[in-house]
Amino acid sequence: MEYRRMGKTGLQLSILSYGSWVTFHKQINDGIADELMGLAYDAGINFFDNAEAYALGESEQMMGRVLKKKNWDRTSYTLSSKAYFGWRGKQNKPNQTGLSRKHLVEACHEALQRLQTDYLDIYFCHRPDPAVPIEEVVWTMHNLIQQGKVLYWGTSQWSGAEIMEAHRAAQQYHLIAPTVEQPQYNMFERFKMEQDYLPVFRNVGLGTTIWSPLAAGFLTGKYNNGIPEGSRLALEGFDWLKDRWVQEAKIEKAKQLLLLANELGVSLASLAIAWTIHNPHVTTAILGATKASQLEENLKALDALPLLTAEVMERIEKILQNKPVMDLS
Repeated sequence: MEYRRMGKTGLQLSILSYGSWVTFHKQINDGIADELMGLAYDAGINFFDNAEAYALGESEQMMGRVLKKKNWDRTSYTLSSKAYFGWRGKQNKPNQTGLSRKHLVEACHEALQRLQTDYLDIYFCHRPDPAVPIEEVVWTMHNLIQQGKVLYWGTSQWSGAEIMEAHRAAQQYHLIAPTVEQPQYNMFERFKMEQDYLPVFRNVGLGTTIWSPLAAGFLTGKYNNGIPEGSRLALEGFDWLKDRWVQEAKIEKAKQLLLLANELGVSLASLAIAWTIHNPHVTTAILGATKASQLEENLKALDALPLLTAEVMERIEKILQNKPVMDLS
């Protein structure tokens, strides 16, 4: 396993990490979660990602139970939670969502209880909240760090401008600024990491914990031979025709990428994950496997990474044809 510093902080994260979005509680039980987290930890993974909204709090409870049973040294791994959406779903009342001081503090306390831990290594603002002054958000996160409940704070799905605004407020009041962002980044989703965040990387530094490196399963090749019955793509929606064409274009690219992966002797999934962590601005890519075989296959991205020579990366670009271009007009 390789470890990278999270932006300009001293924190080291494994370049592959393990998350619980969708999978915990909804798709897997405690026994499988225990097995997968054990596999991940034994492979050198030291970052486990969670959020208040995942399975309406049940995901954190499950991870908390597994961690208590494992009884690993707490200093050997890092834990995260995120706040914004609340955990009560449609039952959410005012102040039970968003980034107000009240919700951020209460959500932090609830996450600590569910995860059965004394502190969070990383606490994310799960979305930007235009209804709350940025000063309130930064002060709240600073105070949680001062109280020892959180070690680092970050953002998820914020724009580069919103992150810089948080830094401005932190600088103005001499507070602790966000040091990490959790964006989606994969072969089909590139704008934020390769264009929007460039000034942030350059000016203040930024760690990144990437979600969906496999583009919702597209980059495993499971859609290459048609759309499986019961899958999300089989459902007709309002923009069905347009969406179908967009997906067909992606499937064609996935087929070409699969040929390249076969040539390199790796799976499409491990090639896609390796491509994501090849970007030096990526601190870690979060894996969301539901089976041991899946997780073991995803971990082979570490073996695929050295195969990504300049020539191979160029061949990938020729297939993708979607590199963000700076508008110089």
